[in-house]
Amino acid sequence: MRLADGNPMTRTLSLTLIFEAIVFVLAIAGMIQVSGVPVGLALGAGLGAAALAIVAGGTLRRPYGWTLAWLTQVVAIALGLLTPWMYGVGAMFALLFVVEFVLGKRIEARG
Repeated sequence: MRLADGNPMTRTLSLTLIFEAIVFVLAIAGMIQVSGVPVGLALGAGLGAAALAIVAGGTLRRPYGWTLAWLTQVVAIALGLLTPWMYGVGAMFALLFVVEFVLGKRIEARG
């Protein structure tokens, strides 16, 4: 599932992925302080998720970028396994991503 080249919502979706990366990095402290996740695991999970989001945001104009973008949404929710509040944060970002994607599809349909 991807948007056509030139769709203006692609930029918005890329920015959402960048914001997700920021939240993933900020979540590291929460994983350690609130949920007691070991430092190495928190760093690996948070930085790995952030790297995935950044790469996805940067490659969204290529077909594999869309696969990475959707995978990022799954990873965002899966971080809830390490700290439960990330279920909510990840679900909100995934919902935002889906809404932006649907709006992009509507733009294409009118085009």
